[in-house]
Amino acid sequence: MIFLASVVLLLAAVPALLYCANLALYRTPPLPGPEKQLPPVSVLIPARNEEASIEAAVRSVLGNRGVSLEVVVLDDHSSDRTAEIVQRLAREDARVRLESAPELPAGWCGKQHACHVLASHAKYPLLLFMDADVRLESQGIARLVGFLLDSGADLVSGFPRQATHTWMEKLLIPLIHFILLGFLPIARMRRDPLPALGAGCGQLFLARAEAYHASGGHASIRTSLHDGIKLPRAFRTAGKKTDLCDATALASCRMYRSASEVWFGLAKNATEGLAAPAMIVPATLLLFSGQIMPFVLLSCFACHLFDLDLLPLMLLLLAAGLAWLPRWLGMYRFKHSLLGALLHPLGVFMLLSIQWYALLRRLLGGQANWRGRKYSFVSQS
Repeated sequence: MIFLASVVLLLAAVPALLYCANLALYRTPPLPGPEKQLPPVSVLIPARNEEASIEAAVRSVLGNRGVSLEVVVLDDHSSDRTAEIVQRLAREDARVRLESAPELPAGWCGKQHACHVLASHAKYPLLLFMDADVRLESQGIARLVGFLLDSGADLVSGFPRQATHTWMEKLLIPLIHFILLGFLPIARMRRDPLPALGAGCGQLFLARAEAYHASGGHASIRTSLHDGIKLPRAFRTAGKKTDLCDATALASCRMYRSASEVWFGLAKNATEGLAAPAMIVPATLLLFSGQIMPFVLLSCFACHLFDLDLLPLMLLLLAAGLAWLPRWLGMYRFKHSLLGALLHPLGVFMLLSIQWYALLRRLLGGQANWRGRKYSFVSQS
């Protein structure tokens, strides 16, 4: 039992300590000083049936200060009032422009094609790709542009504050920060150009247009459903630099609005991440052993299913504390929910269940259905 408790403690300690170290490096970009000249930005928003979100997204962009911008919205064959709403906004503000997507070519993911088309319509040297459910703060773009310039990167990204309302959202969405900061060494990511160290958030990407086109941009990941990982890796493969910042104060986003949306939304691209065949077994062992086992063993002890000597008991208590630590820190730093932090082991169990579901669906030849389109599971390196 001492050996088991020691292993569990080690597997809980590694992500907890890395998470704490990363918090000091994963910083909120400051507002650039008035003496700093910021290049103009093309804000590019792919929109497919986004009538409930698109106006608030565009208005949040138009409310930004300190940087010149245009807003280009691509209507991707919407069957609702998306195009009508954007046309009205374009009449109100000349910085808004509506474009229509061509037919989706074979072998392309809809979002990657939409972003590829949007980039061809942009007129400014910086490209800000933004999902329609993102809401920017009034200085969000200027701060993100300042971070790009200061970092010297060609592509930067940050995770907006994740709004969660349903219990499934609270359980699972905060794990995005836990996985990112608990398992990606940001210090090494910034000094090592290895593509495997690339990461980002598909909700918010800022790129230099020249580097975007040189790297192939979204065309280089056309079959992927996981631009958050794949786009930074494509830039790095092309010899470009990528970086990450904390966008909690720059923007907000509510990714999903129901338990089913959370489940299928996270499952749609899981096989390009944790549920990749080469990743899922070690990821499961690491997460289950370090984040769930301490609580399982302590619960068994509390229920008198077995006895523990003082040393293994103390090791397991320490492991449980370390497993919980990132979630408590995330609750303070990223405005995560108390419920999600309290039920962290259950959240990790649900996350692993989604990964295995996604892999099984892929092995059985299933398809992801997203935004009314079906995709086969064809991953890219």
